[in-house]
Amino acid sequence: MARVMAVAFERHGQLHYLDPADGAYAVGDWVRYPTPDGPEIAQVVWAAEDVEGFDDVPVCQGPATQADHARDAANRQRRADAMAVAKRTIAGHGLPMKVVGVDYLDRTAEFDRLIAIYYTAPHRVDFRSLLGDLARALDSRIDLRQVGSRDAARLIGGVGSCGRELCCTTFLTDFEPVSTRLARVQGLPPNPLQISGQCGRLMCCLKYEHPLYVDFIKQAPAIGDRVTVDGQEMTVTGHNVPAGSVTGRTPSGEMVRCPLEKVCSAKMSRDLRSANVKLSEKGEHE
Repeated sequence: MARVMAVAFERHGQLHYLDPADGAYAVGDWVRYPTPDGPEIAQVVWAAEDVEGFDDVPVCQGPATQADHARDAANRQRRADAMAVAKRTIAGHGLPMKVVGVDYLDRTAEFDRLIAIYYTAPHRVDFRSLLGDLARALDSRIDLRQVGSRDAARLIGGVGSCGRELCCTTFLTDFEPVSTRLARVQGLPPNPLQISGQCGRLMCCLKYEHPLYVDFIKQAPAIGDRVTVDGQEMTVTGHNVPAGSVTGRTPSGEMVRCPLEKVCSAKMSRDLRSANVKLSEKGEHE
């Protein structure tokens, strides 16, 4: 078990984890996060606590100083200026490129200054002439990087249909494949407008609850099955996975909602009786 705290470089940004070492940092404190090109400042989001599974995390390099804050503010302004120059220069070249993010490194292991410009485009773009103009306008080495729609959403940020910050900008580190099959299992409408995220792809959160639905379906009787719960017979008409219940209709037309545990026990009893009947019939034939 290791002592770990979570930090973020941007407000509501992706979480990174640090070993606080001997420091006692509270939520909101600014600390120095080690990177291959030197320490960067980050804000504590979760206070340090003992957790498992975090045995290999970088060690915090102490609280951020006034010089660190001044450098960070200057670099933020350079990124904003670089984005404005990049957009203006791209528009002048008439290229179908959309700038979604800019990263500025004032010191690297190989170069003094490097500006990485992230963009989206419908296809590959010949930006050789653009590269020279950007390097002269920004007086830095330029690295143009084309990203997909999901990475663009992560860089831009935003609010999802749930009303919270996008998962990709807060805690997701890898994008897992998401298919419409997950939506069908969860009973969601196949309308892409209702199950797509800000990036235009299927929502990553469809993956979160999928195991719960699979486990529920394995236990619950299928829709249309007849079960008896507490001496009352009913036909299963629906599943409510978040509530952990099954809806059914009695012979009189009354709608009944029962906890999954009761329906499962009734289903198991029915399956057991069916198995016993099959065994007895097999024994008679033998």
